[in-house]
Amino acid sequence: MAAGWTIVLDVGKTHSKATLWDEVGLCRAQRMRTNQRLASGSSLTLDVSGIEKWLQEALAEFAKIGPVRAIVPVAHGAGVALLRRGALQFAPLDYEWQGVAAKRATYDKQRDSFRLSGSPALPAGLNFGIQLHWLEGLKSAEFRTCTIVPWAQYWAWVLSGVAVSEVTSLGCHSDIWRPHERAHSALAITRGWAERLAPLTPAGQILGTLEPDWVARTGLSPRVEVYCGVHDSNAAFLDARNHGSLMGHDCTVLSTGTWFVALRSPLHPDLCVAESLSEHRDCLVNVDTAGSPVPSARFMGGREIELLAGNLATPDLPELRNSEQRALVEAIECNEMTLPGGVSGVGPYPNAKRGTLSPREHPLAHAHLYAALLADVSLDLIGSRDTVLIEGRFSAAPLFTRTLATLRPGTQVLVSNDENGVARGALRIAKVACPESPALSVAEPLAVDITRYRDAWRDAAERAA
Repeated sequence: MAAGWTIVLDVGKTHSKATLWDEVGLCRAQRMRTNQRLASGSSLTLDVSGIEKWLQEALAEFAKIGPVRAIVPVAHGAGVALLRRGALQFAPLDYEWQGVAAKRATYDKQRDSFRLSGSPALPAGLNFGIQLHWLEGLKSAEFRTCTIVPWAQYWAWVLSGVAVSEVTSLGCHSDIWRPHERAHSALAITRGWAERLAPLTPAGQILGTLEPDWVARTGLSPRVEVYCGVHDSNAAFLDARNHGSLMGHDCTVLSTGTWFVALRSPLHPDLCVAESLSEHRDCLVNVDTAGSPVPSARFMGGREIELLAGNLATPDLPELRNSEQRALVEAIECNEMTLPGGVSGVGPYPNAKRGTLSPREHPLAHAHLYAALLADVSLDLIGSRDTVLIEGRFSAAPLFTRTLATLRPGTQVLVSNDENGVARGALRIAKVACPESPALSVAEPLAVDITRYRDAWRDAAERAA
């Protein structure tokens, strides 16, 4: 590996983040932005131009801080870009835009079965195959001359000029991959999408050096190398699986952010687990960087918490934390429940309809209790046992982590105090000599009997669904 520092570009759904890391894995700088949704004609699209402008500014700042040698792009898995004649032909759709649903009936008849694709039928554009279906119907002649690239590899193309695709994004509920066969789906082949996908490339492959235009715009060296890149949850999964504390355990990594994604790494591969997943409860089969199937479940935990508690940060003062914890315990003891239905169409109760919630004095406590209950169900759906590692934004929320530990007394619930699991996974892909991952802490259960409450909540949630 050449000497120099590494930039990880993480384009999430809610935020974009760029971090600068030195040769021994120390973070030297960080820049963030909040992503927007743009109206483009009759559709809503991802803010490509806004992210690119911010990225240019971030890279120019990083160029002045240290000797950058490489960039690794990471992104959410439900984005897809279409390139034609060296340019972006169609603005990538925002996966929450409901307009693609108008063509859902026709599309659903062509999808591979869940057993083969590991992709459940998700709302809006969360299966990026339906985004391709909608875009092809918009301008079919132009579409058929385009090269298809996943969202992470779009940014690799922007920076290097080389178009590729990569298996963790193709295997992320896209409808265009068969994880167990490690091959394109029948849908992708029949529609001609497989042949228009950019060449399949390993996440850790160097595509080339920084485009001259980006050298001029940022002041970075023309020798900066650009990696293929990876799906964000899979980057966090890769980092967590390499932690010494998890070796020899049947481990599930619960990655938390806008989405809470549980990815299970069985101690012994078990095809029956993947085959028994529930298609209608937001279970799916992800694909890791080696191309192997990963039984998974997810829900929009960060979005649910924001709906219930606003943009409240986890309190830092001990007296405030204690107050919220007491409120959470009182909610359990008084049988106060928040039922599913905040974000419809996803999670273990996708069809639930939540009624109007009355104001609560401690909304954060109720929100984290609710998120822990959803996580508990999702973990059961993928057969999680032995050990769970919580990483990401809500690993720093003791209300959530301790409640989950209380719900799962037979599971060792570990917490990563490192909020850079995604970035560290990207660094592993780039073979940066990272120091040993920070020590994990054990989530201490709350001093309350939650068994009856959990059973009552699950019964009520099933009725609401």
